[in-house]
Parts: sequence; structure tokens; C-alpha cells
Amino acid sequence: MANDTHKRLGIESQPVPKQDPRVRVSNWQETFLGYSEPAAKIEAMRCIQCPDAPCQKACPVENDIPGAFKLLEQGDIVGAANVFRQTSNLPEMCGRLCPQEILCEGDCVVGYAIRPEDMKAQKPVAIGKLETFVTDYQRMTEGLPVPQLPPPTDQRVAVVGAGPAGLAVAEELAKKGHGVTIFDSWSEPGGVLLYGIPNFKMQKEILDQKLDYLWRLGISFVGDTYIGRDLTIEQLFEQGFHAVFLGFGASQGNQLEIDGGDLPGVIMATEYLVRGNLKPEQLPEEMRTPLPDAERVLVIGGGDTSMDCVRTAIRLGANEVTCAYRRTEAEQQGRREERTHAVEEGVTFEYLAAPLRFEAGPDGHVASVQFARMELGEPDESGRRRPVPTGEEFTVAADTVVIAIGYGADDEVVSDADGIETERSLVAVNTETFETTRPGVFAGGDCVNGADLVVTALADGRRAATTIDSYLATLPRKRPSSITGLTPHE
Repeated sequence: MANDTHKRLGIESQPVPKQDPRVRVSNWQETFLGYSEPAAKIEAMRCIQCPDAPCQKACPVENDIPGAFKLLEQGDIVGAANVFRQTSNLPEMCGRLCPQEILCEGDCVVGYAIRPEDMKAQKPVAIGKLETFVTDYQRMTEGLPVPQLPPPTDQRVAVVGAGPAGLAVAEELAKKGHGVTIFDSWSEPGGVLLYGIPNFKMQKEILDQKLDYLWRLGISFVGDTYIGRDLTIEQLFEQGFHAVFLGFGASQGNQLEIDGGDLPGVIMATEYLVRGNLKPEQLPEEMRTPLPDAERVLVIGGGDTSMDCVRTAIRLGANEVTCAYRRTEAEQQGRREERTHAVEEGVTFEYLAAPLRFEAGPDGHVASVQFARMELGEPDESGRRRPVPTGEEFTVAADTVVIAIGYGADDEVVSDADGIETERSLVAVNTETFETTRPGVFAGGDCVNGADLVVTALADGRRAATTIDSYLATLPRKRPSSITGLTPHE
């Protein structure tokens, strides 16, 4: 075994091909081209098959990563994909979207193993890219495997929110024979996967195939329905649902409380992304107007959403795109990979910059933003050094300004619901069972945790499904009245 480990540690990491930046800025295809089969097998062989698998422990859904890669290196690509599907409902998406560098790859022994002097240091195994490779291979050659379903239980669950948490809980409950209807305020299901992730990170056809699979499991989708406004949670029970799962995410963009925020040309990140990335018919009526042409786009914020916005701006034809962040890159949250892609595509970063006010031009449209120059002081409660003003101010010209400074949950969904407690707009739950303070109502994902990762919402949905299934088993069975609504297949 020791000799085998020595050999594996000597295998060099396999680079993942990418589109040339000069090419990809003019298209909306994914940046990464993905592994070839030979390269994927070599990369899988770099896994040293750790007995305690720290990578698996670091994964929120505990994927059996060594087990999958053992099958991959043996040529059983579909078998490897099925290993990921045992614990993950969205492996194609997690392989693309998870910050593996701080999760599984961050704990990969290969990346920090002590090697003989004649061996140079190597990167961790490219776990995310291999997960993408095997599940894409299966998806494109065989399709998503549809399980044999048990007889219907006649128990029905309403799922509020068609994002990662909602899709996961719906799939797990459907596989147990329960009827599931997913309600969402957007016209089409997918949540952040559709309305937040640009095509250059994940092509929409991947989500479309997943939704078609869920439809074949018998799951119904009802769009353009805002729970808390169009229907209340109590009305869902009155219509015959036996349980409700809240997975409506954290979609409310944080505002900048400075002068000029209402100027034309100042836009929130979600609206900018959906108008820039989606077809008009997928959007509410008020968002169907194309974004105006922009010469200078300024994005305020430093996370992954900011990177999505600046890279979208490049593809929409802006000549100058700047990202302003109040700390330095060392404190910046989000994936380094995304920042690297942004720099490769021509984005400029303005660090240690805190916005003071938006300023209008002669036509009343935003024309510039006045900033305070910052420096780093003592750490704040997050552990990052706090930005403090230096007294210097400067101006950045812009005809479009995008606000991307984080998200919060929308408490209107539960504001009129009896018995559901919230804390700072987040739904309060038992963290072991995902039960809210209202019997029969469960919750998970970003509406509980705050804006977080796709994979953590997915993990919540899977665990909540187990609790909901047990809860349903204690109830007398009755059929609900029928609820009609458009599905993406009608």
C-alpha cells in the first residue's frame, strides 16, 4: 500500500482545459471545457484512497469521493457517477458551483502530503472537475437514472421555493412515494440555479434535464405564486397538504444606504443578472426590457455574485468594467477561481474602496460614484480586518452601477403565518430535524442559514426529507383537493 501511495503521489495533476479568455468573452458557453476521459482517469489515480477520507468528511453531503474515483480509474464512469448520486441530488451542479478549495479539495491529503525531495508539490485532486466529468458523461450518454418508485402514499407535501433545498427535498420525498408540489414566485423553477447562475458557469440545459427528471418522478411545479402573498401557509394546509417545507432561499439583495441609490442606472445584482442572462419570457413583466448599453460598468461588492456581474458585463459589451471592494483581495470572500477568470477577461479591481454616494450626470442618469479610500484596522466579528477611512476620497466614472453586497431572506413569506418564529428574517428551526415552531412546517437552506452555498442548501433538503417522511408516517392519510398550475412541460 505504501508503495502504491508513493506512485500515486508522483502522478502530476492534470490541467482542466478552458476557453481562451479572448474567445470566451464573446460567448456565453462555460469557461471550463472539462476533462477528456484519459485525463480524468489519470487525475482519479492521484487519489491515494485515504482510509478515513477527510475529503468525504469535508463534503456537506458526504460524497464517497474515494469510492467514486476508484471506479473511475477502472473505467466504470457510470458507476462513479452513481456513487455521487447516492448522496447528492445535484452532482453536475455541485461539481461546477461548489467552492471545493475550502471543502473537499481543501482537505485532500494529496495537496499537502509530504513527498520525497525528488517530487515537487502538487495540487489536490481535482474533485469538483471529476465529479462534473463522470456525471456529465452519464447524463449525456444514458440520461439521469430514474428510480423505480414505491406505491403512492397519498400523503402530499407543499415545497415553497424551487431552488437547491426545495428540489432536493422534493426529489427525496417523491422517491418515497409522497406527492410533492413545488411553489415558486418566479415563473420557472430552479431558483438561484436558473435566476442567479450565469450560463458561463453552468449551462441551463443541465437544470432543464434535472427538472424533466423531477417531473418524471411525479413532482408538480406551480410558478408565479408568492407564498405569503398569493397563498398563505395556512391555505396550503387547508387545500389538503399534509406538510410544508420552506426553502425559499435568501433572495433579497442588501441595499446601500447612501445618496443617489434611486438614480437611473443603479441596479441590484439579481435584476442585472437575470436581465442579462435569461430570455424575456422567463422574467416578470417589469424585468423584460433589455438592459441598456453601457460603456462603463461598476460593480460594488466582492463575492461570487459580484464576479458573476462583472463577467456578465464584459459579455454584454461594456468597454470598462470595475469591481470595487472595501477590503483587499486577501479578505475577499468567494472563489479565487472566479476572480482569476474576471481578471483574465479584463475586469479591473478597485480595492480598499467604500462607496459614499452616487452622482448624476446632466441627464439625471448615474455618471459616477464617490468613494472613500480605506485601510485595514483591527479584525471584526468575522475575523477579517475591519476597513477604516483614511480621509482620502476619489471618483469612479460609471453609467451602470450594480449593487452586489450580499443577500438576506424575505420574511414576507412567513410574516402572517401563525406559530412560525423568525430571527433576523431567518426561519427558526430545530437544527437536527429542520422542524419550525409550527407543527407540520419544516425549513432549510438559505432561508434558515442566510445566504450560503448550493451544497449546504442541498444537504439541508436531504436531511429535512428524512424528518418529513417520518412525520408523515404518523398522520392519518387523506387526499388533498387538486391544485392546478403550470409546469415547465406544459
